[in-house]
Amino acid sequence: MELLSVNVGRAKTVPYTDHPEGVTGIDKRPVDGAVRVTAPGPKGVGASGLAGDTVCDTRHHGGDDQAVYAVAREDMDDWERELGRPLPNGAFGENLTITGLDVSGALIGERWRVGPDLVLEVSCGRIPCRTFQGHLGEKRWVRRFTEKGAPGAYLRVIEPGEIRAGDPVEIVHRPGHEVTVALQFRAVTTERELLPRLLDAGQANHPESLAAARKYVETYEA
Repeated sequence: MELLSVNVGRAKTVPYTDHPEGVTGIDKRPVDGAVRVTAPGPKGVGASGLAGDTVCDTRHHGGDDQAVYAVAREDMDDWERELGRPLPNGAFGENLTITGLDVSGALIGERWRVGPDLVLEVSCGRIPCRTFQGHLGEKRWVRRFTEKGAPGAYLRVIEPGEIRAGDPVEIVHRPGHEVTVALQFRAVTTERELLPRLLDAGQANHPESLAAARKYVETYEA
């Protein structure tokens, strides 16, 4: 398991975002050298966990529970074949492009060591949005990405550190439940009857996922 690239983006004005100022940082590109990764602070205040990376719309992105976004290169290769076009590392707006690891099959609360020091914890899958669709320029992209069910993973920073392309990725903790990123994604998008299963992952869930699961149980299973 290896980190193929570390990707960061700068604010860019585009016509396809609902950000009040019309800007987005989704256009991320691989960088050379080491990048410092730290917990950015609560959602709405904190942005990206990567130094030099921009998160513009902190209403929906960034913060401690979405500090880093990782995608499996293998999933991007599948999309390349389906779309018939190249997708360079960073094309999905991901910070980390990883090979050899089933990112969407990771467990909520699973922890990875990237490089010598950085430890990350899986919190949830990425929900596609209008900005993502506009960035890729693919029709019906939100629906197609959702139907594929391989969203990649948002991660928290447990131990800060510097990373660079070529660093090894190691799973250092796997929790004792079966709630994967893919299951969590389906539960909060197309199969809400799965929401109660998220409770098995407890506080390792993204707070919004946990709240949705609890509300579902209170409403339909009380």
